[in-house]
Amino acid sequence: MDCTADDEENEVFMQEFYYIQMEKYARQAVSEGVKNADDLHVSADSEIYRVLNLHYNRNNHIEVWGPQVPSNFRYVVEQTLREFFKAIQGGKDTEQSWKKSIYKIISRLDDPVPEYFKSPNFLEQLE
Repeated sequence: MDCTADDEENEVFMQEFYYIQMEKYARQAVSEGVKNADDLHVSADSEIYRVLNLHYNRNNHIEVWGPQVPSNFRYVVEQTLREFFKAIQGGKDTEQSWKKSIYKIISRLDDPVPEYFKSPNFLEQLE
C-alpha cells in the first residue's frame, strides 16, 4: 500500500497528540514529587491510558486489552512516559531540541502498524 501525503499528515498528527500527552503526564508526575522514573506505571486503569484510548479509539471498536492491540503497547507508553519524566526531571527540557533523543529511543520500540489497521474495511472486520 502506498503512503499518501494525507496518511503521513495523519500519522504526524497522531504522534503529536501522543507525545503531547506524554510530556503533560511526565510534568504532572514531576510536580507531584515523583522521584524515580521506575515508580511510573501504566495500566488499563491509568488516566494516561484512558486519554490515549479515548483519542485513538473514539468509538471503542477495539477492546483496550483485546487481540487487536499490539502486545507491547502498554510497555511502550510506560517507557515513553519514563523517558519524558527523566528528561524533565533532569532539566533537559530547557535545551532547544530536547525531545529528539526521546524520539530516537522510542522509535526503536515501535512496531509496524498491522496491515489490518490500514484496511478501509477495518471496522467491519471487528464486527
